[in-house]
Amino acid sequence: MVIEGGRDAAEADTSATETGKLDITPGNGETIKVAASPIPHAEILAKAADILKDYGYDLEVTEFDDYVQPNLVVESGEFDANYVEHLPYLKSFNKEQGTHLVDAGDIHYEPFGIYPGTKSKLEDVADGDRIAIPNDTTNEARALLLLQDNGLIKLKDETSLTATVNDIAENPHNLEFVELEAAQVARVVNEVQYVVLNGNYALEAGYSVGKDAIAYEANDSIAAKTYVNIIAVEKGNENSDKIKALVTVLRSDEIKKFIDDTYDGAVIFYEK
Repeated sequence: MVIEGGRDAAEADTSATETGKLDITPGNGETIKVAASPIPHAEILAKAADILKDYGYDLEVTEFDDYVQPNLVVESGEFDANYVEHLPYLKSFNKEQGTHLVDAGDIHYEPFGIYPGTKSKLEDVADGDRIAIPNDTTNEARALLLLQDNGLIKLKDETSLTATVNDIAENPHNLEFVELEAAQVARVVNEVQYVVLNGNYALEAGYSVGKDAIAYEANDSIAAKTYVNIIAVEKGNENSDKIKALVTVLRSDEIKKFIDDTYDGAVIFYEK
């Protein structure tokens, strides 16, 4: 999907002056190329495109179904930014891949949730039940922390943001963990008793946090604040006018209202 919007520099400058809402340096028809996850990131960017055009910027969004390519295309310079990930994942990716990406702005977070597989209540958990979780380092740890918060396991380090299944100290029900790429977890709901889903993949699978999750992260939890989704750019580009314009719009009251009205608690605007 490609989202575009823009007007000539003179009109953009007049519009920016008239609205006076945001502190943005008007553009001159520049294109901002952003790699994004389909839901909710690309949807939020679609709303942002309508605002950015009033300031003389074209927003061009390309959707990706994974977390790896969006980072690689920003590192290569093919894209200006991506909107797919949280900072712990970005830091892990930089370390593993030798990339040089940085956080240009914190936008929203998506509460992790435990969702039904073949069972719909945690009190029905039994010995040997299977739980599907994401297999990348940061999201696996987040899933395990949520399971710990709900009394299913106990980790050696109860606050670890890098925990894996090898760091489980207590597993009273001898639960089996099915570790899958994050995008695949929702696809095995008929094969396991429970699944733990990232917010965006829960949305893509048609789940509502408020209605469908058995349990989910509290809004004021350490995890929710740690895993805020960001705009990632190549180091050195975070202070460019067009990136600052993009972040300013995404941090605006209008985008906050859009998020609040659209996602039923599955996406939460990050309040600094």
